[in-house]
Amino acid sequence: MNQTNNSKSNMQKVALTSLAGTSIEWYDFFLYGASAALIFPTVFFGETTPSTALILSLLTFAAGFIARPIGGIIFGHYGDKVGRKKTLVIALVLMGVSSTLIGLLPTYAMIGVAAPILLTTLRFAQGLAIGGQWGGAMLLVTESAPANQRGYYGAFAQAGVPVGVILANLAFIVTSSMVSEESFFAWGWRIPFLASAILIGISMYIQLNLEDTKAFKELEASRKVGNKVEIKRSPIIEAIKKYPSKIVLAAGAFLSIQVTFYILIAFLLAYGVASAEVTRDDMLIAVLIGSGIMIPFQFFFSAYSDRHGRRGVFMLGAILTAVWSFAIFPLVDTGNFWLIVLAISFGLVFVSMMYGPQAAFFTELFSTEVRYSGATLGYQFGAILGGAFAPTIAALLWNDFGIIWVSVYIAFASLLTLISVLSLTETYQSDLNQDSIE
Repeated sequence: MNQTNNSKSNMQKVALTSLAGTSIEWYDFFLYGASAALIFPTVFFGETTPSTALILSLLTFAAGFIARPIGGIIFGHYGDKVGRKKTLVIALVLMGVSSTLIGLLPTYAMIGVAAPILLTTLRFAQGLAIGGQWGGAMLLVTESAPANQRGYYGAFAQAGVPVGVILANLAFIVTSSMVSEESFFAWGWRIPFLASAILIGISMYIQLNLEDTKAFKELEASRKVGNKVEIKRSPIIEAIKKYPSKIVLAAGAFLSIQVTFYILIAFLLAYGVASAEVTRDDMLIAVLIGSGIMIPFQFFFSAYSDRHGRRGVFMLGAILTAVWSFAIFPLVDTGNFWLIVLAISFGLVFVSMMYGPQAAFFTELFSTEVRYSGATLGYQFGAILGGAFAPTIAALLWNDFGIIWVSVYIAFASLLTLISVLSLTETYQSDLNQDSIE
C-alpha cells in the first residue's frame, strides 16, 4: 500500500512539475507575442513609421516559430541519447535565460540597430527552447505514468499552453494597471520578462528532485552489452528512416489545433476590435475566459482517451472544430461580449478534444529509442505549418475575400487533421517498452 501511495505521490510531483515548467515556458512564448504587437515597435523600431515598425516587430515574433523545428531536431537528438530529464532542464534554462535577457535589453535609443538584432537573436533562442521543451515535458510525464493513465497525465504537459496564455495576458494587464502609460513603455514592460527567471529555479528543481523515465532507463540498460554502450549516432535520422509516414501524419494531426488556436487567441483580437467595435480589453478577457474553460476539458478528454482510445475523440474534435468555425465570426459580429466568449470557448473546447490526448497519442506512435525525436518532429513541423502563419493567412483572407474564407481555412485544416488521424492506428493500449511500435 505504501509503495502504491509513494508511486502515486511521485507521479503527481512529476505531473505538477511538468505543468509548472511548461506553463512558464509558454508564458514566455506568448508574452513575446503581446509585446511584439504592443511594445516592441516603439521600443526597438522607433525610427521607422508605425506600420513598418509593427511589421518588423512581428517578423521577430515569427523567428520563434522558424526556430521551433530546429530546436526539435537538436533537443530530440540529445533527448533520445542522454535522457528526457537532462534535455528538458536545458530547454527550460535556455528559455528562462533568453526571456530574462529580453527584459534587460537596451532599447534602440540606447544602442541603435544592435537592439533589434539582439532582440531577434533572443527570440530565436526562445523558439529553440520551445522546440525542445514539449518533447521533454511530454515524455517525462507520459513515460512515467501508469499505462492506463497516460492520457490523463499527459494533459498536465498540454495544459501549459492555455495556462501560459492566461499568465501572459494577466501579466500585461496587471503591470500596465500599476504604472502610468509612460512608465510602462519606459520600464514597466520589462517586469513580466524578468519574472521568467523563475524558470531557472524550476529547472534546478527538476534536475535535483526528479528521475528520468522508466522507459528511458530501460532503454539505457538494454543498450549495454558487456561494458559496451550501443547508441544510435543520430536518433533524428533513425526516426525519419523508421517512421517517415508517422512523422508526416503526426504533423498533419496537429494542423487543426494550431490553425484554430492561433486564430482564436491572436487574429480574433484584431478582428473583434475592427469589425465588431469591441474594446481590446473585452476581447482579451474573452480569450482569458475561453482559455480557463479549456483547461478542465483537456483533462476530461485526455482521461476519456485512456478508456476509449485516442483516435475517436481526436477525430470528433476535428469534425466539431470544422463545423464550429462557421459559427465563430457571426457570433463575434454581434458585438455581444458573452456571445464572443461563447464563440471562443466552444472553439477552444473542441481544440482540447485533440490537444489534450495528443501528448499520449504522439508518445505511443514511436518506439523508445527515437520517441523524443519522432514525436517532436511531428509536433514542431505541424506547429510551423499550422501556427506560424495562421493569423497572417486569416488576415489576408479576411481583407481580400471576406471573413467566411477564414472559416473555410479552419475547416480545411480540420479536414487534413481528420484524414491524418484516420490514417494512423489506435495506440492507447500500446506497450511503451516495446522495441518497436508499428
